[in-house]
Formats: sequence, C-alpha cells, structure tokens
Amino acid sequence: MCLAVPAEIFKIENGVATCKVGQGSTTVEASLLIMDEEVTLGDYVIIHAGFAIRKLDPLEAAQTLQILRDLVNAADEMGIDFEHV
Repeated sequence: MCLAVPAEIFKIENGVATCKVGQGSTTVEASLLIMDEEVTLGDYVIIHAGFAIRKLDPLEAAQTLQILRDLVNAADEMGIDFEHV
C-alpha cells in the first residue's frame, strides 16, 4: 500500500523538488514532471510514488499532517506498530 503525503518544497533543481515532510528532518525528492501548475519554494505538494501530483494550500497541508500525526499517536496508544502492518 502506498500513502501520498504532503511535503514542503525547499529546493528545486532540474525539475526535481527536494521537500521536507512534517516537522522533522525527513526529506524526499519528487519529480515535478507531471505537475499541471507551477510550484515554487515554500509550496506544499502531495507526493506519490516519487512524483509531486498536486499543489496544496498551506492550511490543507497542515490539517493533513495533523491527521497523520493523530493516526500515529492513536496507533501507538493501541500498541500497533505500523512497520509490521
């Protein structure tokens, strides 16, 4: 199963965006090849399978990231380990 996650663009080079995921230091690279709108530094995009597929407004990105954090916290409380699901 794949999960598309929002990420903030902090570098763009040769059609590839380097993005920060969430509050931590995790980064991911995503091709901008299939984007149908321009993106710039600081924009949030949904990344799936190595491609940025859609631009998000900052509020939508923040809400989505909070939902994912809440899901992880709830799973932790229930003793569910996502790495082994």
